[in-house]
Amino acid sequence: MADSREYDTVAFDVRDNTTMLFFAKTTDEGDISDYLLLMRTIDEDFDESIYIEINEQQFGGHNLIREAALNGNVLTLRLHEPAKELDDVSDIVLTWADTTENLESIEAGAFRVFGDTLVGGNA
Repeated sequence: MADSREYDTVAFDVRDNTTMLFFAKTTDEGDISDYLLLMRTIDEDFDESIYIEINEQQFGGHNLIREAALNGNVLTLRLHEPAKELDDVSDIVLTWADTTENLESIEAGAFRVFGDTLVGGNA
């Protein structure tokens, strides 16, 4: 089962030992009505881990994403195990507005966040 999510804004950021891709759906007033945050962390005591946060609900770990496929403005995340937090979905499909700013964020962040889990497709 797949969970499809549409966003109008994508942002990439690096803080300390964390790289992040932030996807947001905004209202006409500029408020965030829905978001998904992908974070890759590297801790001195642990292996690197990828976390997903959706509207303040976080889940993740070092073995969360089996594969990430990027094709244009579509990113498909295939999980190792169905996410109980998302009604047991095994794939998360993200689409976003096809803008220059969003493309630049994806190009800057996709490989840094997903590393070797990113397969196929193009940016």
